[in-house]
Amino acid sequence: MRVAVNHYDVIIVGAGISGVSAAVHLQQRCPGKTWLILEGRDALGGTWDLFRYPGIRSDSDMHTLGFRFKPWTEAKAIADGPAILKYVNETVDEFNLREKIRHGHKVTAAAWSSDDVRWKLTVKQADVVHDVENNGVNNETEIEFTCNFLFMCGGYYNYEQPHDPEFKNVAAFKGQLIHPQFWPEDMDYAGKKIIVIGSGATAMTLVPNIAEQGAEVTMVQRSPTYVVSLPARDKIANMLRKFLPEKLAYAITRFKNIELQRFFYHQTRVAPLRVKNKLLSLVRKHLGPDYDVDKHFTPTYNPWDQRLCLIPDADLFKTIKAGTVKVVTEHIDCFTEDGLKLGTGEVLPADIIVTATGLKLIVLSGLEVRVDNDRVNLANTWSYKGMMYSDIPNMTQTFGYINASWTLRADLISEYVCRLLNHMDKIGMMQVTPRLRPEDEGMLARPWIDSFTAGYMQRSMHLFPKQGEGCWSNTQDFKQDRKMIRHAPIEEDAALCFSKPVSDVGEVKAPVLEEERSAA
Repeated sequence: MRVAVNHYDVIIVGAGISGVSAAVHLQQRCPGKTWLILEGRDALGGTWDLFRYPGIRSDSDMHTLGFRFKPWTEAKAIADGPAILKYVNETVDEFNLREKIRHGHKVTAAAWSSDDVRWKLTVKQADVVHDVENNGVNNETEIEFTCNFLFMCGGYYNYEQPHDPEFKNVAAFKGQLIHPQFWPEDMDYAGKKIIVIGSGATAMTLVPNIAEQGAEVTMVQRSPTYVVSLPARDKIANMLRKFLPEKLAYAITRFKNIELQRFFYHQTRVAPLRVKNKLLSLVRKHLGPDYDVDKHFTPTYNPWDQRLCLIPDADLFKTIKAGTVKVVTEHIDCFTEDGLKLGTGEVLPADIIVTATGLKLIVLSGLEVRVDNDRVNLANTWSYKGMMYSDIPNMTQTFGYINASWTLRADLISEYVCRLLNHMDKIGMMQVTPRLRPEDEGMLARPWIDSFTAGYMQRSMHLFPKQGEGCWSNTQDFKQDRKMIRHAPIEEDAALCFSKPVSDVGEVKAPVLEEERSAA
C-alpha cells in the first residue's frame, strides 16, 4: 500500500499544554506508534507564549494546572506566564519531545477517507527567506501530511482575532489603543494615564501590574465580576516538599486542591447565596467599609455562573486602597480624542486605552473538516464524552474545564486516546467512529457548555457540537469524567463503532523523515 512521505500513526495539532500532554502519554503508553506535533506558531507553549502582557499568570493553581506526570516544584502555586512557559519547555526536554515538533506548520484543512482509513491534512508551512540585506521575508508553502488518528490540541482561542465589542468612534482616539492579545514590547507606562476596559481575568491581572510600574490606571467595567484573593504560595505544598519525595508531595497537594475546587464549586450550585455573601464579605475586608463593593464588585449573577477571577495576595485590592487604581462601573458611550465618554456623560482622559474585552472562540482551530468528501458542520454533530464528534472517525479534541484547571481534563483525554488506540490494535481495527444508538434518538440537545453565562461562551456556542445525555454529555465535572473517561471499559461502549480490519488495509510504512530525505 503506497503511503505519503509525511505519514504518521497519530498527528497532534498544537504544541501547548494539551499537545505536550498528548505527546508524553503517547510516548509512554503507545511506544510502537509514530507521531508528530504540528504547531502553527514559531514557539511552543500555546497561550503561555502568545500572551505577553504585564503580569500574565495562571488563574488556577499550578498543582492542578501542571501535568499529572510532572510535579510543579516552584514555590509559587499561582505562577506567572514565564514560569509556566519554563515548566512546559522543561517537560518537552525531559521527555525528549522537541525533535517531534514541527513549528511554523499551520493545519488548515483535514479530510478523512474511509477507503484509505486516514486523514489528509493540508498544512501551510511558513518559510523565512533572507534577502541580500538579511531582511526576513515570510513565504508559505502548502504541504500534505497524512495520519490514521488526528489529535486536536489547539485550544479554543482564536489566536488571530480577539473579540471586538465595536465601541463607537474608536478612530477618534489620538492615543495608543492596545489589545492584550497583541501586547507591544518595551512599553513605558511611567506617568501615563491608562484605561483598561474589562472586568475579567486579563484586566484584573494587567491593572495592578501596570499600576506598580508608575501608571495611573482606571479599570472601566460594564458590570462587576466575582473576585477572590488567594495566597500565591501554597504553604502546605511547600511544607510537604520538605519532608516527602517530590512526586508524593505533588500527588497529595494535587488531590487536596482538586477536592477543594470540587467542594467550592458544589457549594456554589447548592448554596449560591451563602457563597455570594462570603465572597463579598472577603472583598469588604480587603477594601474597607467605605468602599462601594455593591457597585463595583457585586455581580447580578451567582458565583460560577461565570468564571471567578482569582488574584494572588490581594494585589488588585492593594492598588485600589493605595489610590493608584480606580474602578469605574458604567456603560461606555464612545471613544473621544482624549479618552472615553461614559454613559453618564463623564469623559475619562487617557494616554493609552487597553481593550481587555475578551477572547473570540474557535472550533477545532478553524479547520475545514471533510469526511468522505462531505464538509462537516460541527454544530450538527453530537459531542461524545466532550472529546469526539458523532460520525467523525479517528479524531479527538482536547477541551479542558471551565470551572477547574484545563490540564486535569487534558491529561484524562490523553490517557483515553492511548487506551483507545491500544484497544484498536488489540481487536485489529483501524477505524473508530462515535455514532448515535437507537436509544439516543430524540435526545434533548443542550449547548456544548451549558449553565455558564459568560459572554465569550454565549457568543460562540452555536458553532460547537451539541451535547445530550450519558456518553453524549460534556460534563465539566472531573469526578464524573474519571469514571466515564479513565475507567469505563472501551469494549463495552456501544456508541463506538469499530471497523476496517487491519488485514483489509495492509501495514502502513514508517514515515520518511526530512533528514533522511536530505541524506538520500
